[in-house]
Amino acid sequence: MKTINFTSQKILFLLFATLFCSISFAQNLVEYKGVVLDQNNKNELALADISLTNSNISTITNREGEFSIKIPENQLNESLIISFLGYKKQEVKLSEIDKNNAKIFLLPAATILASVDIVRPKDAYDLVKKTLSLKGENYLTENAYMTGFYRETIKKRNRNASLAEAIVSIEKQPYTNYKSDKITLIKSRKQTNYNRLDTLALKLQGGPFGSLYSDMIKYPDYVFNNETIKYYDFSFEQSTEKNGRMVYVVSFKQNPKYTMPLYYGKLYIDSRTFALTSADYNLNVENKYEAASYFVKKKPNRVDVTPTEANYKVIYQVKNGKWYYSYSNMMLTFIVDWKGKLFNSKYTLNSEMAITDWNLSGSQLALNENKRLRPTSILQDEASGFTDPEFWGEYNIIEPEKSIESAIRKISRHLDKS
Repeated sequence: MKTINFTSQKILFLLFATLFCSISFAQNLVEYKGVVLDQNNKNELALADISLTNSNISTITNREGEFSIKIPENQLNESLIISFLGYKKQEVKLSEIDKNNAKIFLLPAATILASVDIVRPKDAYDLVKKTLSLKGENYLTENAYMTGFYRETIKKRNRNASLAEAIVSIEKQPYTNYKSDKITLIKSRKQTNYNRLDTLALKLQGGPFGSLYSDMIKYPDYVFNNETIKYYDFSFEQSTEKNGRMVYVVSFKQNPKYTMPLYYGKLYIDSRTFALTSADYNLNVENKYEAASYFVKKKPNRVDVTPTEANYKVIYQVKNGKWYYSYSNMMLTFIVDWKGKLFNSKYTLNSEMAITDWNLSGSQLALNENKRLRPTSILQDEASGFTDPEFWGEYNIIEPEKSIESAIRKISRHLDKS
């Protein structure tokens, strides 16, 4: 076995600290709600891309296949484009769907014939290196000003302990430079049940930055770059399809001779441009002590924190031949063990962010220094927004799943009583 000095960037930090103790909108928008389903088995399709034709307005389905999207009245003659890996793209006119309960069915794409894979590159490692080298040709090369919706949850066992949601403005730097993206907070709401967290509070440091750092084309050091890529083994799996184009599937895992925690997962690479279209990957947490150092920034001495899962996903969209970050999520699971206590506690942390609109012209929101977030920022508790049914106003969000809707109702009832 080989051990090397490896300085890995941390996608997300946890900060541990002890404690004692259809809707009408002002801008003439029409909201459409619905669900995306597999046409054959009627299963919900989680994280399907939804975008409006002739615009940059977009959203994504939640884990139950549901979505909501607000459309300006002057664009009601447009269509929704729905796409999902391994399925045929569907385009439906807004005028032809039920805005309160749209059901959109996608057909699985025909199985890619094995003979088609003959044309793929011979070496998966070389393909990934080529993908990383072509970011100037394939991805945005000028500043983009994006609006995003961010959500983070913390559960102790299966019970909600913290819920935070925010609208952010992102100044996305060109993929060809090394400047970091900038994030400005537009509005947010957050409620934490500290009683449920007992004597330990978990806080996500970085908030939306943790989501942005999943963009492995912009931030290759977080997974692999031209140097660290040699620590991995790559292999091809059967190709798939998205938007009528063949997509190469490349599996990767750390080479056994390296012992530090590295990643394993799958890359989905467009066969025409060699652009990365999405990635699903996990951190190898077998070495629990080193893996914990990736996440834990501060904790009490009497506490052992062991990560048991660290899962990541990133999705890109394409517009006018240029790809850009569109969505990412992270799911982290930890066992927290207090010395001297009989039972330990299991915590699950989820965070996700979706880009809901963007343009290439300047944004005053993006320049508001007073609300600028930092990579060390922690979203502050601000629960009042949970009592306002129109809190998000004109902004698009990721439709909340049933468990989140239940948590919001409980928070609202509690606030009404207080």
